Amino acid sequence: MNLLFAFVFLVCTVLLLGANPENFLSTLLDAASKSGTLCISLLSTYSVWLGLMKVWEKSGVTQAVSRLLKPFASKLFKTDDSKTLDAVCMNMSVNLLGISGAATPYGILAAKLLDKAPHAEYSSSMLFVLNATSIQLIPTSIIGIRVALGSANPTDIVLPTLITTVFSTMLAVLLTRIFIPPHTEAQTFTFFKQRGQVCNE
Repeated sequence: MNLLFAFVFLVCTVLLLGANPENFLSTLLDAASKSGTLCISLLSTYSVWLGLMKVWEKSGVTQAVSRLLKPFASKLFKTDDSKTLDAVCMNMSVNLLGISGAATPYGILAAKLLDKAPHAEYSSSMLFVLNATSIQLIPTSIIGIRVALGSANPTDIVLPTLITTVFSTMLAVLLTRIFIPPHTEAQTFTFFKQRGQVCNE
């Protein structure tokens, strides 16, 4: 990945030097300044939301949300393991707030636990598509970027984002259920078990 970014940077540098060499340095410094401003803005946004997440965690709010999501998650991921469902629900609830960075640790833990689930391939695929297409009730990261870039109304994307992510998530879940059905592993195990019983007889 580092080699890819280095290659892109070198190509852009050569093109810019060829097309507009007198503005190369000023453009480079301006981009560095804007990226620094963006990072600081995102840092403050994440600090606020991660602080709130910690308060919610200590006060039991996140556990309550997790309990509300558990019946739905149990049916969606085809598992009844409490620890796995806790990790999955925490990942889903943080993603709903658009804080993908904060959802990553829960997502990694959920992925490890789902690898041991009865329908591992299906469950892991479902976790992946839900993280890729997650419904955004509040697109926190995007709002933070728009604030840093000086948007006049950074929150006007909330409704369009909600509509598009609901559609993308529903489509992703449907396609996952079609192409990676949750009963595949169980049916395969039953098939070989029955064949073994026939052979033993």
